[in-house]
Amino acid sequence: MKKEIKLKNQVGELERVATFIEEISEELGLSMELQMNLNLVMEEMVSNVIFYAYPEGTDAEIGLMVESSGKELTFVLSDQGREFDPTLKEDADIDVNPIDREIGGMGILIVKNIMNKVTYQRLDGKNLLTMKKEI
Repeated sequence: MKKEIKLKNQVGELERVATFIEEISEELGLSMELQMNLNLVMEEMVSNVIFYAYPEGTDAEIGLMVESSGKELTFVLSDQGREFDPTLKEDADIDVNPIDREIGGMGILIVKNIMNKVTYQRLDGKNLLTMKKEI
């Protein structure tokens, strides 16, 4: 199974991401817990692209592809925004009071904890974030 969705870099598109994950989960018979975790991961990473990859007011396209090998799901998030490797971002210190914690880092920490493997590459002017989950 291989599916892809093209999104605009607008917050309203997060609803389409949730529907996309729901459809995949139903097709593959994934548990509700896994579906919710995948939705959290994709919503976090897509929203980061929406809010930070492009200058304000820029219209752009975001790609989200998923492929299933039966034992593993592979998601690839692609955009042509600012180069940014979230895997290099230092994990947020969860022992620090959230009020005192530096902004940022929680999203990628959540992604790293839910997914089995997260890798980044910049290819032909595109950010490609690959996230794998054993099922």
